[in-house]
Amino acid sequence: MDPGGSHIKDDPDVKVMMAGSILKKVKSRSWKKQQHFCLLEDAVTIVYKSKSAGKGHSTFSISDVEEVREGHQSEVLQSTAEEFPAELCFTLVFHGRQGNLDLVAKTPEEAKAWIKGVRKLIHKAQTMDEKERQDQWVRNWFLKADKNKAGKINFKEVQTLLKMMNVEMKEGSALDLFTRADKSESGSLEIEHFVHFYKMLAQRDEVRKVFKDCSGDGENLLLEELETFLSVKQHEGGQSYQLAKMLIDLLCAAKKQRIMSLDGFQSYLCSQEGSIFKPKHLDLHQDMSQPLSHYFISSSHNTYLLEDQLLGQSSLEAYIKALKRGCRCVEVDCWDGSDGEPIVYHGHTLTSKILFRDVISTLKEYAFKASDFPVILSIENHCGVGQQTVMAQHLSKILGDTLLTTLLDGQVPQQLPSPQELKGKILLKAKKLNNPEDCLDGTQTDEVSDEEAEDAESPSTGKPPARKKSKLSKELSDLVVYCKSVHFRDFEHARSHAKCYEISSFSEKKAKALAKDEGTDFVRYNTRQLSRIYPGGIRAGSSNYNPQEMWNVGCQIVALNFQTAGLEMDLNDGLFRQNGCCGYVLKPDFMRDSNTQFSPDKPEERQGYKPLRLSIQVISGQQLPKVNQKEGSIVDPLVRVQIFGVPGDQRVKETPYINNNGFNPVWNETLHFDIHTPELALVRFEVEDHDKASRNDFIGQFTLPFTCIQAGEQRDSSLLNTFPLLRISSHTSPLQDGIAIPPASLFVNISISALT
Repeated sequence: MDPGGSHIKDDPDVKVMMAGSILKKVKSRSWKKQQHFCLLEDAVTIVYKSKSAGKGHSTFSISDVEEVREGHQSEVLQSTAEEFPAELCFTLVFHGRQGNLDLVAKTPEEAKAWIKGVRKLIHKAQTMDEKERQDQWVRNWFLKADKNKAGKINFKEVQTLLKMMNVEMKEGSALDLFTRADKSESGSLEIEHFVHFYKMLAQRDEVRKVFKDCSGDGENLLLEELETFLSVKQHEGGQSYQLAKMLIDLLCAAKKQRIMSLDGFQSYLCSQEGSIFKPKHLDLHQDMSQPLSHYFISSSHNTYLLEDQLLGQSSLEAYIKALKRGCRCVEVDCWDGSDGEPIVYHGHTLTSKILFRDVISTLKEYAFKASDFPVILSIENHCGVGQQTVMAQHLSKILGDTLLTTLLDGQVPQQLPSPQELKGKILLKAKKLNNPEDCLDGTQTDEVSDEEAEDAESPSTGKPPARKKSKLSKELSDLVVYCKSVHFRDFEHARSHAKCYEISSFSEKKAKALAKDEGTDFVRYNTRQLSRIYPGGIRAGSSNYNPQEMWNVGCQIVALNFQTAGLEMDLNDGLFRQNGCCGYVLKPDFMRDSNTQFSPDKPEERQGYKPLRLSIQVISGQQLPKVNQKEGSIVDPLVRVQIFGVPGDQRVKETPYINNNGFNPVWNETLHFDIHTPELALVRFEVEDHDKASRNDFIGQFTLPFTCIQAGEQRDSSLLNTFPLLRISSHTSPLQDGIAIPPASLFVNISISALT
C-alpha cells in the first residue's frame, strides 16, 4: 500500500500546500483575517488556524470540496475586487450546504499553486476505485494513530484507535489480533502490518457465509460460480455471465484465472453493481417526450435565501447550489430598487438584497450544468411597470435565445411541450396580459396571485389585503409563453375553461385540503396543467412540508426550501436521484391519464392495482461514523425503515439497537411492508445512535424510490450524511447533508413479491 499517496505528494503544487501558506480568509469587506493553511501528510486533510487561535484549528477534507474558482468568482471577492487583484484570489466551493471559503494569497504564484494543487487532489479523489478508497481510509486511520510520526504504532496506540473507529473490543481479543498482525514480532505495526490487522478486524462472518455457500472450495469463486450467484441470488438474469466477467476484470487480482477472492466479493457488494439502487435507473432512462405536466419537477422555494425567511442572507450562491443539485424550477421575488434596478429579496423582511440582473446572469451560467432539460423561472412580481420593463430587458439581453419567448410551432397548444422539445431553454412563469396565441398592445392589468398576496400581508394584521389588480408591463408579459400564472378557482372551472399553459400556485394548506377532499380531481387536473405548491407563510425558519402528500396527487412543481436539511429534502433528493439526476421524473401511467380514477386514499380502486410485499432483512452495518465525540464514546446503532407514499402505505419499523458497535454491527432483523401503490412509494433507511436518556442521535440515511430497488441476496445501501432539523447539536453539521460517508454502509437482503 502507498503509505500516504507518495506520487501525488511529489507534485510541486501539492508540495506548496504541504509546506503551508499564510492566506487571507475573506468573509466580507470588513472581515479579513490572515490564517495559516496546510495540507496534512495524508494528502487529504487541510488544516487552518489564525495566530490568535492558540491550539484551536479548523479542518476539512479534499473530498468535501466540489470545485475551485479562480479570481473574483464569488460575491465576497467581487465586493473586494478593488482591494485584492484577481490573480491573488480563489474560492473553495464545498458540497452540500456549506458556505464557500474565499481566500487571497500573497503572490500570484502561491495562488496558482493552491488552485492547481486542490484541483489535482479533487481529481485524484474522484477517480479512485473502491479498493483505493478503502486503502486510503485505512491509511488515514494509521496516520491518526501514529501521532509521533514514527511510521509505526504500538498496542496502546491501537487500543486508542479502536475507540476512535467505533470498536468496543476486549483487550485480550485486540491483543490477539495485534500479535497475529505483528509479523516482525517488534511490538509495533508498520503500515502494511496495520492493513493486515484491519482486514482481520473488518472480517465479516455474514459475508463470508454467503461466499462459502457459493464457492466449491470455500476460498474462491470460479467464473461459473459467480455467474450462478448473480443469476440465482441477485436476480441479474441474462446479463449474469457478462457481469461476472466484468466484475472479475474490475475487482480481482487473479483476472487470468477467472476467479474471485473474498476481498473481491466484498468489493462487489460495495460497488454500484451490488448497490440497492438499480444502476440503469441512475442513468437517464425515462421517456422525455411527454408533456411537461406528466413529470415531477425538482423545484425550489425562495431560491435566493441561504437561511431563514426573515433575517437570512440573499445570495447568488443559493441559485448556483440549487441548479447544480438538479433543481429545474427556481424562484425570484422582485421588488423596485431605489436606483431603477429591480432587486431580489423577501419583501417586508430584513433579508438582504441582491440585483435581479445578477440573478439572471447566474442563471445563464449555471442553468444547464447539471441537466440539459428546461428550467422554469418563477417570477413573484412586486415591481411597478417601469422596473418590470427593466426586468424584461435584462431577461432578453442576458438570456438571449436561451429564453423561450414564442410558441414552438406557432400553433395554439393543446398540450404542453415535452422536456425533450424544451432542452436548453428557460421558461418564464409569471402573469400575462393575454394568451400566447393572442396579440395585445399597451399596459393592462391582471390579478395578484395567491402567493404575491400572501407576501404582501400587512405586518400589523397578518392578513392579506383584498385581491386587487396589478399593472403589468407588456414587455415582461410578452416573454411568458407556456407558464402563465393564473388564480385557481375550482376544478370544475378548470375542466371547462382552463388552458394547458395556465399554471396556478397553491399554499401547502390549500393543496392539502384539495388533496384530502378532491384527490381524484386534483390528479386529473395535474395530467394537463402544471401546479406549483409553496410552503406556508408560518415557516419563517425555512422549514419544509412533506412533499410526498403533493406528489400523491400528481403536483409537479413541489417547491421546497433547498437550504434546509432534513427529512423533506431527503425525500426530494431520493425521488430525483433517478433518471440521471436531471430534475424530471416521469409520473406513473395512472397519473398521466386525464380520465384516471386514481385516489391516494383508495388506491385499490384504480385500474391495474397490484400491491406488493416488501421484505427487508437488515443484515449488518459497516464503519458507521461517531456522532458523539466524547472520548471513549461508541455508538449503539439501530436501523429505522420508513415507507412514504399514499396514506395507506405510510409505515415505520425498526431493528433493536446494538450495544457499543458502530464498526460492524449485525442485526439480522427482517421487516415486512405491504405496498399498495409501489409506483409512488419512497423507502428511507435511517441509522440512529440509541440514547436511553434523550432523543437518539442521527447517523445517516439513504432514500430511494421503491421502483428503483434491486432485489437480491445482499445489497449495499450507502449511507448519506444528512442531519434532520431539530437534531442538530454542537458536534454535527447540517451543511454536509447529501454527501456520502465513506465507507459507511448497510447490508440488506431485499425480497419483493406479489401481495395475495
